[in-house]
Amino acid sequence: MDKTAPNRPGRECPKQTYTGLQRVDSLLGNEDSQRTTMTNVPSDTPRSFRSKPVRSSIQVVAKAARVALGLRHEEQAFELPGRLFEQLPFAVYVCDRDGLVLRYNRRAAELWGRSPKLSDPNERFCGSYRMFRPDGSLLPHHQCPMADVLRTGVSVREQEVHIERPNGSRGIALVDIEAVKDSGGNIVGAVNCFQDITERKCTEESMRRLAAIVESSDDAIVSKDLDGIITTWNGGAEHIFGYLSEEIIGKPITILVPPDRQKEEEAIIERVRRGQRVEHYETVRQRKDGGLVDISLSVSPVRNAQGKVVGASKIARDITEHKRSQAQIVNLAREAEHRTKNILATVLATVRLSHSDTSDDLKQLIEGRIDALAKVHTLFVESRWAGAELHRLVTQELSPYSGERARVRIDGPAVMLEPSAAQTTAISLHELATNAAKYGSLSAAGGHIEIAWSLTADRRLSLRWIESGGPTVTPPTHRGFGTRVMENIIGQLRGEVRFDWRDQGLTCEINLPLA
Repeated sequence: MDKTAPNRPGRECPKQTYTGLQRVDSLLGNEDSQRTTMTNVPSDTPRSFRSKPVRSSIQVVAKAARVALGLRHEEQAFELPGRLFEQLPFAVYVCDRDGLVLRYNRRAAELWGRSPKLSDPNERFCGSYRMFRPDGSLLPHHQCPMADVLRTGVSVREQEVHIERPNGSRGIALVDIEAVKDSGGNIVGAVNCFQDITERKCTEESMRRLAAIVESSDDAIVSKDLDGIITTWNGGAEHIFGYLSEEIIGKPITILVPPDRQKEEEAIIERVRRGQRVEHYETVRQRKDGGLVDISLSVSPVRNAQGKVVGASKIARDITEHKRSQAQIVNLAREAEHRTKNILATVLATVRLSHSDTSDDLKQLIEGRIDALAKVHTLFVESRWAGAELHRLVTQELSPYSGERARVRIDGPAVMLEPSAAQTTAISLHELATNAAKYGSLSAAGGHIEIAWSLTADRRLSLRWIESGGPTVTPPTHRGFGTRVMENIIGQLRGEVRFDWRDQGLTCEINLPLA
């Protein structure tokens, strides 16, 4: 028959598979049957154990195959009844030395997805529609394991062959092939006992993928038995807690629990025993170095094949940074509240200290002082509320009076003022500049202002405002509102301010403590 066809979809994991292999030799009457019983052996069982029933049974089937091949030697003759042949718990077929299929059972036809004609020269070596190697390359029938055994006489054990059925579905077969020889040692045929391992391979692939996910996770993924003994430990757990897997597997999980939280673990184990989950429980655990780490803990019961809870799986996520961020948000909220109150208090004080003969002049005074506060707050935002750099603050406040000619000279070291000191300095500079523009050096075309500062040994700021080139200065007969505003806000910071009304112009010295 023509076994070529367009490429079909990849193999699918079936919902059922013929595991078989239970008491094979007993079914065939082998005297070693009591030693070769096997039931649903997991795929991770050592190969020597998994293959024992097939290896012993294939030799029994090979003896029976001699009958199908026409060999009647009295020492080798062993006829397998047709009904028994059909009841074998694995797929089996027999080929003669030319590869013609002489006999196969129901399980073989089900795995192939077809029922080939017996002794058909177009059905040589195997009844599969098409075969592929594990790497996905096409495996021609004349190169399949059965053909190799008939050619070489060397038996094949546990070799994987991927089978494609006529409907396009695929499966994976694990084949064991035994050569059948006559009394002279000549190859007269072969018998192939094979089983469908598609589901097992899918399970193994899923387990490998899951294992890779677990191992590469940044979260700690740990399993333990009901006595609290650690049984598995991934790379994320090593990173978070500091223990290598070889250091901690086999030790109690309580090694990670701080002394004051031991009862937490007891409560978790009790919930697991009842089959309950623990979801996103925030707690604290202890690292190898003794340090504490904030974690979010999720615990799920682990059950065996019978549904009995036999242990627990834990996922621990390091939430140290999350907790730190939460604390920062709380602190920032409190700081914002505190600063807002300070701003409003400063504005209220500014309004209360403002006085003028007309409402328009009062409005102008208040607007000027609030504008000075707004400008300094722009600097706060840029520094993330660390404060304001003094040179930028002075430059910003005096910028309206600089003009084309350098009327303002600024000199001093870099100083970062914390917010309260920066607000006080901004208001003071605004009052001095406003007074200079009305009555002092900035009211005359040739007037100049020099602003200089230095830091004293006891961490205080000494700032000097010196006017020159303006009209002759006459000392005031009473303290103006601007003077009182400056004295009031500077005094609140335990600072000092002095005014010297010289003929050449006003000199003001401000002394503030730095945080």
